[in-house]
Amino acid sequence: MYDVIGLVIPFFGLILVGYGVARLTRQPLEALGWMNTFIIYVALPALFFQLLAKTPIEQLGAWGYIFGSVLATYAVFAIMFVASVVMSRGNIAEATIKGLAAAYGNIGYMGPGLALLAFGNEAAVPVALIFCFENIIHFAIAPMMMAVSGSRNEPPLRIAADVMRRILLHPFIIATAFGVLAAALHVQPPMPIERFLDYLSRAAAPCALFAMGVTLALRPLRRMPVEIAPITLLKLVVHPLLCYVVLSWIGDYPRVWVFSAVLLASLPTATNVFVIAQQYGVWVQRASASILVTTCASVLTVTGLLYLITSGILPPDLFPGR
Repeated sequence: MYDVIGLVIPFFGLILVGYGVARLTRQPLEALGWMNTFIIYVALPALFFQLLAKTPIEQLGAWGYIFGSVLATYAVFAIMFVASVVMSRGNIAEATIKGLAAAYGNIGYMGPGLALLAFGNEAAVPVALIFCFENIIHFAIAPMMMAVSGSRNEPPLRIAADVMRRILLHPFIIATAFGVLAAALHVQPPMPIERFLDYLSRAAAPCALFAMGVTLALRPLRRMPVEIAPITLLKLVVHPLLCYVVLSWIGDYPRVWVFSAVLLASLPTATNVFVIAQQYGVWVQRASASILVTTCASVLTVTGLLYLITSGILPPDLFPGR
């Protein structure tokens, strides 16, 4: 258990430090802009490029694995979405944000650093695959569902073009594509560039977690949604459990691959859910509350999951010999 605490303290500790500093200094949220720009456009893309460029190309085509992890995520989304549509008598826009709050984990800011620290460099490929394909779908689902709800009164072709632009021009996706290309061509950057990328990569997790803590501090909890209990349960318990069952059923994947996917599924609601809610003016304050509550609760649930994994209590395959 001591080793597990040693794993999670740096991550949740950095979030706490960011939260505390934001409370003490009282800087406006806009002051975080350049740090977020550095994280999204520089540090995390450098990390993903490095992880993928050093990966044997044959490992990057694990379509069954990708399907299983994405299936688990969108099964959780569907559960929350359908329940919300029924309860709200057809409010698709709110149901979309609630579904994302229950299914869209903080796989960008928290995922890579925590998985690599817990499982080593072998976790790089599954983390990058899950991140890339889940984000492609996340980028598509929000504008599509908002268009269906009528919250976005634009021609379908313009919406489709906007979705494609967001996907193709996102820094993470671009870095992933270049990383896969480098792996396929066996291209290795010159030593000065390699060291520069390594330097940037090391800054990704600390800066992202600190920024996350600041963001949580500067978005005060004004309204606690009644849906917070099912959202928290779905995000922190049902999602990783379903991911574990689905991947165990689909195929015989390496231990690190299975547990990396389960760990990413167990992460709290992504801050991007608030950004999406704010963009469309739907369920904004309650989306912020969902992020705060799931992040606080994940201190216990993620720690517990890592203990089950590292102690050997949780087997890597739920259906061995199937």
